[in-house]
Amino acid sequence: MGKKDKKKDEGKKLDRKIYESALFDLQAELVKLQRWVVAKGERVIVVFEGRDAAGKGGVIKRITERVSPRIFRVVALPAPTDREKSQLYLQRYIAHFPAGGEIVLFDRSWYNRAGVERVLNFCTEEEYRRFLHACPQFEKSLVDDGIRLFKYWFDVSSDEQERRMQARLTDPTKIWKLSPMDLKSRRHWYDYSRARDDMFAATDTAHAPWHVVIADDKRRARLNCISHLLNQIPYEEVPREEVILPDPDTTGAFDDRATLASRTFVPERF
Repeated sequence: MGKKDKKKDEGKKLDRKIYESALFDLQAELVKLQRWVVAKGERVIVVFEGRDAAGKGGVIKRITERVSPRIFRVVALPAPTDREKSQLYLQRYIAHFPAGGEIVLFDRSWYNRAGVERVLNFCTEEEYRRFLHACPQFEKSLVDDGIRLFKYWFDVSSDEQERRMQARLTDPTKIWKLSPMDLKSRRHWYDYSRARDDMFAATDTAHAPWHVVIADDKRRARLNCISHLLNQIPYEEVPREEVILPDPDTTGAFDDRATLASRTFVPERF
């Protein structure tokens, strides 16, 4: 393959059939992971950070769509209330940490302080510096206590972010995704780049490293992230008893559909 062909192939989006087949296999593994986490009483935290419109929500959706929401919990906190602002900064995040047999996925996390809060001056310089100093120690205490902590940063090019944001403007199912904060993040592209680099320098540690996901192709990004996460956890398939579906007990059987005849039905328009 020549250089031109190779470059063209690298920029091509992953074929949908290949993507869906690979995603199905990975989601089957996530179900196995779920059973292992419950059986072993494991506690797992996965942090998703990154550029606006980088696809964090998309990968979280694919992780959770075939597993139990009682075990895979998604935490996406709104802006803090006045009461929460008066608390320790990390306090409202700790309240959502997993108990045994749970996996918590943070759609943005305590790293808000190193990103949006710093760039848009929602915190003081002293608060920001204090966070960068305390964060590695805080995360080490989690890992030392047995929590499995994984941190992913989703990155897209400026051109791809612009394309996705423009698409949201014209798509009635996606317009809600384009918030005032997204527009500000677009204006402050290089400020966010500097904030990202400073955050990595202070918090990319041996006990809680950052993993960067190149997300210009959403399909590849989802598969790469899920595959990497599964490879980081030494889960095993948990044996389960054979399930035999029982027949209904026909004692006292009656036409149970007929008793619904007098009820109000949803019109069958489709």
